[in-house]
Amino acid sequence: MTPLPTDPAANLLRLLRCPSVTPAEGGALGELAAMLEPLGFSVRRPVFSEAGTPDVENLLARRGTGGPHLCFAGHTDVVPPGAEAEWRHPPFSGAVEGGEMFGRGAVDMKGGIACFVAAVARLASAGRLPDGQVSLLITGDEEGPAINGTVKLLAFAEDAGERFDACLVGEPTNPAALGDMIKIGRRGSLSGRLAILGRQGHVAYPHLADNPLRRLAAVLDALHDPPLDEGSDAFQPSNLEATTIDTGNSATNVIPARVEMAFNVRFNDRWTPGPLRAELLRRIEAALGGGPYEIAWREPVSDVFVTAAGPLTEALSEAVEAVTGRRPALSTSGGTSDARFIKNHCPVVEFGLVGSTMHMANERVALSDLETLTAIYETFIARWFAAQS
Repeated sequence: MTPLPTDPAANLLRLLRCPSVTPAEGGALGELAAMLEPLGFSVRRPVFSEAGTPDVENLLARRGTGGPHLCFAGHTDVVPPGAEAEWRHPPFSGAVEGGEMFGRGAVDMKGGIACFVAAVARLASAGRLPDGQVSLLITGDEEGPAINGTVKLLAFAEDAGERFDACLVGEPTNPAALGDMIKIGRRGSLSGRLAILGRQGHVAYPHLADNPLRRLAAVLDALHDPPLDEGSDAFQPSNLEATTIDTGNSATNVIPARVEMAFNVRFNDRWTPGPLRAELLRRIEAALGGGPYEIAWREPVSDVFVTAAGPLTEALSEAVEAVTGRRPALSTSGGTSDARFIKNHCPVVEFGLVGSTMHMANERVALSDLETLTAIYETFIARWFAAQS
């Protein structure tokens, strides 16, 4: 008889040894399926495609029938490890040192998946898994363009008749220690690329040219001052950040004909995409004084959202407090996640490991945190299902 995957560290080791850098599956979904099938999960692994993007394999697994339906969502894809020389241990080895397991994806977010599987396995082995349905919605495209991942996997699940009552995303949400924070919402994300147009010429004869770089500083000032807002009851202030500036000009004696600036806005619930675009254009045009420009908006826009207090947030908060003794803050801080897609289907919250080393060299997780998170997930599952009865 195949042993059940009750040990989160062993589960994580199996996943870390899979080099699943986006968009490669790397064997990670295969390992996850092998853990889930002995627990009675039916597993489907659809591959989604779109022109101009790489194919991506995903996983949808479900256990049980009828009753409340709880979904756990996440991703097995990881960012590239970078220079291996900067790692104390090979990034796909899962080596253990000083009570910590090293590897790309240890906290973001193979560790969360390993703990949730262990929690379900422990409940099942003790005969305490509640009646109802538990699903895992796992993509291989979260760290990439997110085109052939969660959005299409949710549509696939819906077409198959799956209806989720609530979802827990296992992203690393805790800044310093387990129990710090549950994410109940995220700011929206709007990206664009602005081109300020000028006229090329020799730097010695500026009167014959028009240097667009001179107007860029005024545009940046206008986009930042005054601030877009001062924040709201649920969210921190919106912020705009320039991310690249480029003239395509390698010569030091040539005035460029154009300068391009990419930017991203993380916006709160004081804005929706339409009015936000209009405000940015108003500021740009005022700064340019009628000068020529081009702008392209990147789609899709990630909408702002917040999950209202209710059985989902309460069951998770109680579980965290019961295990750690700490009442977690309910936060909307940080970047985006695939929760922005899931919120269109059911209430969603995020809770996972401490994220202080995610995307860094020597990404690692304390073995004790794996045990603690497994206990939290185990308690949460039991409490959430109990609240549905």
